[in-house]
Amino acid sequence: MKKTVLLMLLLLIVGFLAACGYPQSERAENQVPYEDQLIIVQNAVNQYRGASGGLLPIKTRDIDMDQYIKYPIDFSKIVPDYTAEVPTNAFETGGIFQYVLMDVEENPTVKLVDLQAAEAIRSVNVRKSANGGRAPISEILADNVYKFNYEAMGFSEEPTVVSPYSGRNLPMVITGSGDVYIDYSMDLYSALQEYKGELESGQDIRFILYEDHPVVPAYSLPYTINEENEPIFLTE
Repeated sequence: MKKTVLLMLLLLIVGFLAACGYPQSERAENQVPYEDQLIIVQNAVNQYRGASGGLLPIKTRDIDMDQYIKYPIDFSKIVPDYTAEVPTNAFETGGIFQYVLMDVEENPTVKLVDLQAAEAIRSVNVRKSANGGRAPISEILADNVYKFNYEAMGFSEEPTVVSPYSGRNLPMVITGSGDVYIDYSMDLYSALQEYKGELESGQDIRFILYEDHPVVPAYSLPYTINEENEPIFLTE
């Protein structure tokens, strides 16, 4: 009897320690873009907007910031008045997603930014800093867009980011000013094969990735199409 009780106590202790020791950001519920959580936050945003005379529950960001991370949702403005709690997959609760708003002028829509992408870019920037702030170039991809020599930077393999759209390992690119971005060319090429709408040369086509998907292609350069309807970097 005593052995049984001791065994049960041991199992409880082990389970408790495992739960405490498991990284919050790696728990499954913090890594999935749940549709129901998006709907709850969208409803809260709509209610806040209606009650505040059109204001949005967002944090203030620099006007020149990347459009996909420009309007992060300020949960302190909608919790608990318009929703009970911050979603489990949100950055604020240890998740991997930043909740943001798109189309704020016409139709404020809740979307997600995968912060794992930002972490991957940070790892490249760390190596770049160790190299005197520069990255050795291995290939010119477009005007002011380059493929960097990852081996010369000390990486054993090319650093990549898992695509939220296809699951592919996407490479990263660098500009002449040293800014690192995710290259969504492969995903855009696939999306263009199925896209039925009209696109024009010079138009930023990244919207075709996220118009029916919760995650936006943050930390990327703009793309357009060439004469063969293939994605190319949109350069000035």
